[in-house]
Amino acid sequence: MKKIAHIITIYFLLFFSSSCNTDFLDKAPLDQYSEAAVWNDPALIQAFVNSIYFGIPHGFSNIMMASISDESMYNGDFGSSNVTKSLVTPSDYSIWNTYNRQEGMIWENEYKYIRAANIFMGRIQAAPVDDAAMRTRLTGEVHFLRAYLYFNLLSIYGGVPIVTEAYGLGENYEVKRNTFEECVKFISEELDKAASMLPAVYSDAALKGRATKGAALGLKARLLLYAASDLYHNQSKWATGYANPELVGYVGANRTALWESAKAACKAVMDLGVYSMYKPVPGTGESAADNYAEMFLTKENSEDIFVRFFLPKTDEEWDGYNPGLYNNPNGYHGWGSNTPLGQLVDSYEMKDGTKFSWANPEHAKDPYKNREPRFYASILYEGAPWRKRPSDVIASDPVGIIQVGFWERWNATTSQTDVIPGLDTRKGPIEDWNGTYTGYYLRKFVDPKIDAQYVKQDWPWRYMRYTEILLNYAEACIGLGQETEAKTYINMIRKRAGMPDITETGAALVERYRNERKIELAYEDHRYFDVRRWMIAGSTFGHAKGVDVRYPLNADRTTATKPVYKVIEVQERGWRDRHYLLPIKLDEMNRNKLLIQNPLYD
Repeated sequence: MKKIAHIITIYFLLFFSSSCNTDFLDKAPLDQYSEAAVWNDPALIQAFVNSIYFGIPHGFSNIMMASISDESMYNGDFGSSNVTKSLVTPSDYSIWNTYNRQEGMIWENEYKYIRAANIFMGRIQAAPVDDAAMRTRLTGEVHFLRAYLYFNLLSIYGGVPIVTEAYGLGENYEVKRNTFEECVKFISEELDKAASMLPAVYSDAALKGRATKGAALGLKARLLLYAASDLYHNQSKWATGYANPELVGYVGANRTALWESAKAACKAVMDLGVYSMYKPVPGTGESAADNYAEMFLTKENSEDIFVRFFLPKTDEEWDGYNPGLYNNPNGYHGWGSNTPLGQLVDSYEMKDGTKFSWANPEHAKDPYKNREPRFYASILYEGAPWRKRPSDVIASDPVGIIQVGFWERWNATTSQTDVIPGLDTRKGPIEDWNGTYTGYYLRKFVDPKIDAQYVKQDWPWRYMRYTEILLNYAEACIGLGQETEAKTYINMIRKRAGMPDITETGAALVERYRNERKIELAYEDHRYFDVRRWMIAGSTFGHAKGVDVRYPLNADRTTATKPVYKVIEVQERGWRDRHYLLPIKLDEMNRNKLLIQNPLYD
């Protein structure tokens, strides 16, 4: 009945309007702009370009990319374990088809934004934009955005169809996948065009956050580094018998030339002279740990190459943007969503540069003592100092110390041992649905000055920062056998982190570099791709580990003051080689009969 009533109401409203104003059909809609209006108004053209930026999703969604790599575990699962077990299929994308960051990078979404970029390219030259500098800038931005969209597709699927025109209704949409090499060449050329049109910096504060020359050159450096990596030159090791190896990598390429191109691309960013490593203000006495933590809690700093800014009202959906609420411990009424794995935690070195090991009795007795500074800036662990507890919890913890352990207490009444869960455990007295399984919480990116239960922090997401470029440069040097130069740049980063130089060579240097990159860029959306392009995913996707922390009873039935730690498995995981790339969805294969599926998904 309600539906019928609504239809009748609308009918009478339309009838009344037409009887009073017979030209109402000639009026433009009030909730949208016509195509003619957009391409005749520079402000609307700018808004059109702005909308394409949303095709590059930020990394602060509820389920972070780290939780589908070997860095983290999403405590609510929501299908993330299907990804970490390599169970994605052409008809079941799991969280790749559901949640912000992952969903934003898949085939149909990226091509939607690519179509918008193609529309822009087809209309901008005839558009009445009197400001030539604005026209050039907007065109450069769209070249960059189209390149970034294709880069995401390339990283996830391998070679994809390169489409540079906007198809209309009734046209033939069937198009073949371009080769991996053709895609790299196209993206690289797009980025060269963008770099030639974009400024190195914006003097107008209103343009902050838009693509720059450095962003274009930085993405080119990342693209070429990936292109030189193992995955794209060793199809026979994981895709034996695949009839179209040119779709998933190079065939007979000169890897030395690729490493040289990657190194040159990194050097082009460095030579701009715009960026530098973030360092504390001289004379503040800020520690290396504080410096690293604060780098991500600033609106702008010298590292920023390409960032996404936020306002407090950004992404109001429950899974959109709210990193403080998502990742604070449950004993602070946070959701504890993306909890570090034991594998990541154990990768942080001792402060003297030696490896941490549970097999070392001294380490196992006090595992969080004398660790490197970035550990304390990135990980919340048993006993870690954090922020003041909420008002309804502070009586249980006046200091604000992370409690992921369990206390054994002798109960004289029952003559039994009671186990008291810490405030931040899954069995804690504050909230018992959102605690960590791993025994750790994420500290990186989370502002301790903000009560995330009520206030949304608004620090930016950094897609690209200068230290990545230095690491990329070092990796290219290693690929070229230029180990001394590689160590110079790796040690620059370690010095900033308060760590001693590395001195290894050969395979040991590769291992140290990869660990340094893992730690420095933790949770920044690199690890998912790094373990694949290095072809080490099979050895890193073991079952997720965590730590069980207990304060046992002493012989006199008093509770021990020192905890005992036990490494535990908290989630089953597994690797299949097909998961180096995602499959093309069955729907897409059915729509376009010219597409060829990725290896091992048939």
